[in-house]
Amino acid sequence: MDLAGVDLNLLVAFDALMDERSVTRAAARLSLSQPGMSNTLARLRKLFGDPLLVRDGFTLVPTPRADALRQPVRDALAIIQVALDRRAGFDPATDRATWTVSCSDYSLLMLIGPLVRRLAAAAPGVTIRVLPRSPDPVGLLREGAADLVIEPEEIMPDVQLDSQRLFADRWLCCVWAGNSAVGDRMTMDDYLRLGHLVYSVGRVQPASIVDQHLERSRVPRRIEFTVESFLLAPFLLEGTDLVTVVPERAVPHLRRTAAIRVLDPPVALPGITERLWWHPRHSADPAHAWIRAHIAEIAAELDQAGSSM
Repeated sequence: MDLAGVDLNLLVAFDALMDERSVTRAAARLSLSQPGMSNTLARLRKLFGDPLLVRDGFTLVPTPRADALRQPVRDALAIIQVALDRRAGFDPATDRATWTVSCSDYSLLMLIGPLVRRLAAAAPGVTIRVLPRSPDPVGLLREGAADLVIEPEEIMPDVQLDSQRLFADRWLCCVWAGNSAVGDRMTMDDYLRLGHLVYSVGRVQPASIVDQHLERSRVPRRIEFTVESFLLAPFLLEGTDLVTVVPERAVPHLRRTAAIRVLDPPVALPGITERLWWHPRHSADPAHAWIRAHIAEIAAELDQAGSSM
């Protein structure tokens, strides 16, 4: 196909049609008349030599060819949009910007909280929007629903996106400070005898890295409580004999608000390496690079503090 003969507006219309699955709604979205959008769909069908969208009742259903085109077209349009919007530089003192970050409450505590406090005076026009973890972080970045994702590299080993290592951590067992069922050392007998509290993203995603590891290792734990936030775990332990795991770097923060004890686990647990991910279309954007650099700076301070522990 000769690109010189392709009208970019057709690709914009294709993206709208794939989203809306309706000529009427796609026309309204692009401020076109319904006959105009119908004519555009006809041009798209001719361009690609495929029906693209066929009627099924009151909706349009994409053909396999349309499904295959959807993400490449969306990515291409996003790259063009970024290029058109790109500034020569970014001045945090005067420029305005909003970034949406998807991350766990652990990353929120260790990275995003310090970031917001650091930027409050230095970058008054910057807004950080935080989304909870998603079962499809790659989809968030590709769809533009998030600008950045912070996830452990252990759960995204084969992802083809731009990324940067942030910091590493390890897991510790955590119990209520008044738990008399555990001494100064967590034995394997203790670990198997006590009830466990675990946390997960939700129904559509398994438990944390460590819990997935223990399931694969067939460690016969008795799970009594499941929550979606590790920050809640120390409070839920109070007055119980339950045990959970927490990242070591978070322990000083958790101790400020909850009465807990931490102990080395009696079984080998995988480490956790937090990584920052973004779509390649943002790599050269000065504003995006600026916020990535600040997150990386905070992470480097964490790593430095960890090496002196």
